[in-house]
Amino acid sequence: FMANIKIIDHAEIRVLAFDRPRKRNAVDAATRAELAMAFTAADQDPAVAGVVVTGNGEAFCAGQDLAEAQAFDPENAEFWVEDLRYFLSAIRDLDKPCVAAVNGTAAGAGMQVALLCDMRIGHPGVKIGQPEIRVGLASVIGVHLLSLILGHARTTDLALSGRLLDAEEALAIGMLTQLVDAEAVVDEAIASVRYLLQRPPNAFRLSKRRLREITQADFDETFAAAARLQRAAYESGEPQRIMGEFLARRR
Repeated sequence: FMANIKIIDHAEIRVLAFDRPRKRNAVDAATRAELAMAFTAADQDPAVAGVVVTGNGEAFCAGQDLAEAQAFDPENAEFWVEDLRYFLSAIRDLDKPCVAAVNGTAAGAGMQVALLCDMRIGHPGVKIGQPEIRVGLASVIGVHLLSLILGHARTTDLALSGRLLDAEEALAIGMLTQLVDAEAVVDEAIASVRYLLQRPPNAFRLSKRRLREITQADFDETFAAAARLQRAAYESGEPQRIMGEFLARRR
């Protein structure tokens, strides 16, 4: 039983949906564990040919659950980074086609999940970006993934401003692959998986392996840096204060 994600099979295509709509699909430890487990299971299941990841409700994934992160101390922050590595690696390591159906806001960890997929289908109302700096966190994992698409200058803009891009800008710079009507996002993502399934499966798997190999050293270094820098962020007390103020306003 998965409490935080929903799994629906469309014939040979498995749709994994963040299912915390009242939290705008923000991720906490339980959600990370469930999604990692679901991706690993899909990779190992011969009946599953490919995966779509999406969100239930109005958001794809609004990022880290601040109620969890606000309670961290410097040591927890390092454990959290290791947890993120396990969670994101399960998506990155998938040998099968994987397409993000970006049905709404994809921020922080949500953006990272989308960027680790092979393609990203969005709609004109989508917002996407890396707002960690706005809550006192170092922008590290998102910086690595954005730099693979955008180069250093545009990555610097997004990491240091923390702004969310609208769908048209995200499409123009390659963060989204395609825009369709909002109600067609999941169907188009399933169609995109089927398009990728027309390729010889062994060649597809080996090509994905090579794409991982090219970026593996940077991926490993990113998580070492994230552990060091998020610990330093929490040692300053800044994330706890900003998140606490945000949560108090929301209550």
